[in-house]
Amino acid sequence: MTKKPGSTKAKTKQGGAKRWLGSQTLVRGLEVLEAVASGVNTLSDLAATVKLNRSTAHRLASTLVEKRYLSFVPRYGYGLGPKTLEVGYQARVQLSVPRVAREHLEKLAAQTGDTVHLGVLDGNRALYLDKIPGRRRVEISSRVGELQPLRSTGLGKALLLDEDDAKLREFYRSENGIGQPYEVAEGTWMRRMRDYAKNGYAFDLEENEDRIRCVAAPVRDATGKIRAAISVSSAAHYMDDQRMQTLIDDVRGAAEQISHELGWETQEAAPKKKSRQAA
Repeated sequence: MTKKPGSTKAKTKQGGAKRWLGSQTLVRGLEVLEAVASGVNTLSDLAATVKLNRSTAHRLASTLVEKRYLSFVPRYGYGLGPKTLEVGYQARVQLSVPRVAREHLEKLAAQTGDTVHLGVLDGNRALYLDKIPGRRRVEISSRVGELQPLRSTGLGKALLLDEDDAKLREFYRSENGIGQPYEVAEGTWMRRMRDYAKNGYAFDLEENEDRIRCVAAPVRDATGKIRAAISVSSAAHYMDDQRMQTLIDDVRGAAEQISHELGWETQEAAPKKKSRQAA
């Protein structure tokens, strides 16, 4: 039986065709970006390199210029735009931090016997980049590549320690209605965050996962900005209040070591450097 043009099967084919065309456009756009990155800067050379007609090449290049992935200067042609620097820098940070941090994470896991995490800020969530299981038989549900909440995880809070009150409230409220109800009131959470920020660490007091606690600290880059965070997590019966206080120095120390390898200097180290230069 012949299907009418408006039938479900016909619509499915049309939807599939649109997705295919969209994928092709994306691929072509990436090819244009790669061609410019390799040194192609004129429209005619661009069209020839990517094997497109001039009008299509111009449309794709113009879109990339509009989105700041490419730049265009008359008589000079196309070049990479400022957005590629932003993306490249973030990629460098995300790729280099795990490599630099790995040895320190392993040492921290061996020293504490608990699970150690590394993560970065990804929009309004924490992206877990690494996880070192501890020796204890404690099941932590987190996975590498997983996005976790910011307000309820120690690692997520540590990523926010430099934010002002307005931004902190924005992050807190952005998670309202998502996942399980959060039992810590906004006012209490804000007071805790201010205290954490003063002392350079953050706690998860069974807020994200039942009977799991953690101690976290931020990792900074050469500019002093928070680029990542690490945490030590374990079951609550291994993490009473006294032990959590004891772990603060261990976690902050490991975070500082990673930060130093990324080019960060503590305020205490800076005067010593100046005095050596003066001498």
